[in-house]
Formats: sequence, C-alpha cells, structure tokens
Amino acid sequence: MALNIQPLSDRVLIEPSAAEQKTASGLYIPDTAKEKPQQGKVVAVGKGKIDYEMTVKVGDTVLYGKYSGTELKVEGNDYLMMREEDILAIV
Repeated sequence: MALNIQPLSDRVLIEPSAAEQKTASGLYIPDTAKEKPQQGKVVAVGKGKIDYEMTVKVGDTVLYGKYSGTELKVEGNDYLMMREEDILAIV
C-alpha cells in the first residue's frame, strides 16, 4: 500500500523500528519502561532545497536523536517527520 505523504523541502518521513521487548538477559520490558527507538527506516524524502541536496534515500536505515521529529499516525502506523539535519547517521 502506497503512502499518501510527500515530505516538502529537506524533510524526511521515517518509520521507527520496534521497541525492544526484552533485555539481553531475557527479562521482558513493561510498556511503561520501554525507551523510544532511535533507529528507523526512511519511507519518503523531500526534494531538498536549491542549495541543499538530500543525502538519504528511501529504504535507508538511519539513526536519529531521541527527541527528534514530529510524531504522526497515518493509517494506523506510527511515523516521524524530521529535517534531514536531525538525522545522525545512515546505518
């Protein structure tokens, strides 16, 4: 199913990875103690600005700051919309 969102300018739409369900030692993490994921997959990319070419592309896995972006819920799925400069690295 195609997504009906096209980011403008230097913005990127990211689908966050799922939060960890249990620790490395096998203990399950309750919903209240789960941390927000800081990694996700790029779903859509804007066209950039006149003097700024976009580095990320659709399908890239990226790392971003814990409080970066604006949370969106589209068709029951969670997404983050953020500027490309808020992305820390491509994995």
